[in-house]
Amino acid sequence: MRILRVVLYCLLGGLSLALVALGNGGFGWWWLGGIVLSASFVPVALFGPRRALSQFGVIAPVLLIVTVLCLWSEALIFVQAPEIQQHAVQDLVGASVTYVIVAAVLAVLAVILKLPRVDGPKVELRSADKVALLVVVCGLAYVLYYLVFGGITYRFFTKGYYPDAPQLVARLGLWFWVIQIGRGVLMTLAVLPVIRTLRMSRVQAALAVGLIMWVAGGAAPLLLPNPLMGPPTLRFIFTIEILTENASLGITTVLLLRAKQARSVADLRVSAPAHGGL
Repeated sequence: MRILRVVLYCLLGGLSLALVALGNGGFGWWWLGGIVLSASFVPVALFGPRRALSQFGVIAPVLLIVTVLCLWSEALIFVQAPEIQQHAVQDLVGASVTYVIVAAVLAVLAVILKLPRVDGPKVELRSADKVALLVVVCGLAYVLYYLVFGGITYRFFTKGYYPDAPQLVARLGLWFWVIQIGRGVLMTLAVLPVIRTLRMSRVQAALAVGLIMWVAGGAAPLLLPNPLMGPPTLRFIFTIEILTENASLGITTVLLLRAKQARSVADLRVSAPAHGGL
């Protein structure tokens, strides 16, 4: 029965994105993108907060920052199309409203479908001062991933599509790197509520957050109809690039910010005879 409820969560959550986007065309693609996006938040629905308001507080920052703000800022820098440059604020506001609605629907669905579980390991972050420092480290790590994987992607796959990219970056100068570090820090802060409330093991949480960062930051939005994104081949390349950058950041963030779990008394009792027999 739980599997059926999870399927309903994905289908109905995806439908919320498709309905909000009615009139834009490509209903099936909007629904598919919404289903994929909803599926990435299944770990939150199952092992995250038990109340709808708390679920919303975990999901909304991810969608508003990773899905909306970061993709919007990247497009603003590299896509010199009038449709983006002249309507930037309008696009930002419209996308924010859309994804706030999606976050609210997913939060309510998780509770209505009785998905949150009561079991799971206790979640502990590192001390507040260490978290503050490591958030900045995660921002720098994102820049490293961006340089390595983004550089490989541009050199071998997307240079022909964006020949003016080096000039655009040079025009921004130092501000470009400030923006990229800022994006890494913001994405880290966006998933901090997920990391704090996800009652999974440290490694499982790292994989779950990496998946959310990848899907919310590109895999799902790239499924949506958008003539400015170019041919399917380019979309596929961007999907893989974002996997290498965002998923790496998500995994890094959890491993750095989550404290290692102390072994329980029961675990120590089980392992004691084995050690005693050596």
